[in-house]
Amino acid sequence: MGIIADNYKRLRDSIPPEVTIVVASKTRTPEEIEEVISAGATDIGENYVYPEAFNKYNLLREKGHSVRWHLIGHLQKNKINKALSIFDLIQTVESAVKAEHIDKRAEGIGKSIIPVLLEINSGREKAKTGFPPDCSIVEEAIKEIERLNHIRIKGLMTMGPIFGDPEDARPYFKTTGELFEELKGIEPLNARMEILSMGMSNSYQVAIEERSNMVRIGSLIFGGRT
Repeated sequence: MGIIADNYKRLRDSIPPEVTIVVASKTRTPEEIEEVISAGATDIGENYVYPEAFNKYNLLREKGHSVRWHLIGHLQKNKINKALSIFDLIQTVESAVKAEHIDKRAEGIGKSIIPVLLEINSGREKAKTGFPPDCSIVEEAIKEIERLNHIRIKGLMTMGPIFGDPEDARPYFKTTGELFEELKGIEPLNARMEILSMGMSNSYQVAIEERSNMVRIGSLIFGGRT
């Protein structure tokens, strides 16, 4: 095992076992991803459907098929078909309209159920997509999406504003965590608030303190990008 494997194992040992680590593998090679899977990683996150994730998934063959793949970047409408052939969880559904597009494509290719997370724009940033952290707005979207046959909402995801000091991100994680708890009490028909995906390499500890049970970590495992 090499440095990547050691980094992953050290990180896994330092994080509560109930928190899922999604290894963020944007720009990483199939060989690097293979090493982290061999070290015990169970979940791989990619930002770009095609060609990056598509090629890696196929090159890794059985090794790649042994783990869960997460789309953690924006999903373009023209990439939905390819995304559905790769990803086990789409974390970035930012609107009911996008959910409808996914549902139609799923039916067209014979996919039964597509698990998704609703993306929350916790900082209300104009440059980012996602639902505002407003319970009534998100609840209404859940009611619309629940009518779809092939979509199952599993929880929420947020990026939040990026800060050098992770403490500056805490208010946004706290807001999303409180929204997560509020939505749990609504008991929608086909949605389950099970997953709260928040926190990256510089902020995962704060995110976990604010209820996150899924973190997306790349540079702490692979090192900085070149």
